[in-house]
Amino acid sequence: MERLRLWIQALWFFLSNGYWAFPVSGTLYQGPLKVLCSPGLNCYSCPAATTFCPVGSLQQLLLGVRLSLQNGQAYVGSYVVGCMGLLGTVFGRLICGWACPFGLVQELLHRIPSPKVPIPKGLAWGKHLVLLFLVVLLPLTVLDDFGLGLPWFCKFLCPAGTLEAGLPMLLLMPDLRPAAGILYLYKLSVLALVLLWSVASFRPFCRTLCPLGAFYGLFNRVSLIRLKFDADNCTKCGACRRICPVDIRVDRSPNSGECIRCLRCCTEACQFDALAVEIAGHVWQARPVPPEQPVR
Repeated sequence: MERLRLWIQALWFFLSNGYWAFPVSGTLYQGPLKVLCSPGLNCYSCPAATTFCPVGSLQQLLLGVRLSLQNGQAYVGSYVVGCMGLLGTVFGRLICGWACPFGLVQELLHRIPSPKVPIPKGLAWGKHLVLLFLVVLLPLTVLDDFGLGLPWFCKFLCPAGTLEAGLPMLLLMPDLRPAAGILYLYKLSVLALVLLWSVASFRPFCRTLCPLGAFYGLFNRVSLIRLKFDADNCTKCGACRRICPVDIRVDRSPNSGECIRCLRCCTEACQFDALAVEIAGHVWQARPVPPEQPVR
């Protein structure tokens, strides 16, 4: 299952970034696919991107809401919010584990041999604060002289944007290099810290700072794809907890907002049919193993 997940992540990476003519054209892709919402965090300004980023689009919607209302335009952006809500309702954070390009980058870095460091559980609240303040409140409330807000998350934090758009655009357009100032160096520093942290810890950005992960996590308990826990079959052996890459108590909270639905605990650890995948009410037992078989 883990190998399958890796291949599907790679497939989504190339589907979300499928415009490989950009080294010749020197421009961003602006074709018909650009109106589609990318499931994972994937920068709109990446020259290879074929879809739009849900977080970036939500910010663009919110930073112009007050100006639109002042001009008598009831522009609420139901398409952007609807896409995010639909994806969350169906998949929850399965998207994080199976379809996020920047999540794949972090996972590959974590495979580099090195001492591994757990992430303190308290840092998990960071992504909710980023969603609340940088994505929602600040773009709505801090306005410039023209009545527009700023895309705070994209401009001041997002390492995916720096990796996928900032660096490639400077390589493609040398005329932009003189304009790269302190802000750009700051964003490079954020990216470098996240990438280095990814070597030591599993998906640190996803678990502590990603607003999209925070948003999808709100749907984990109600999404169509969930984990099903059978307490009667559980022997409290702890195998699922030991293998969980995001350090959650699967036997206590199988649909925690921190779970990225990697399915490791279902397919590699639980030998007693205590964990299964539930898809729209239909239960799929990943590894039916007789209860009398010992855990190895």
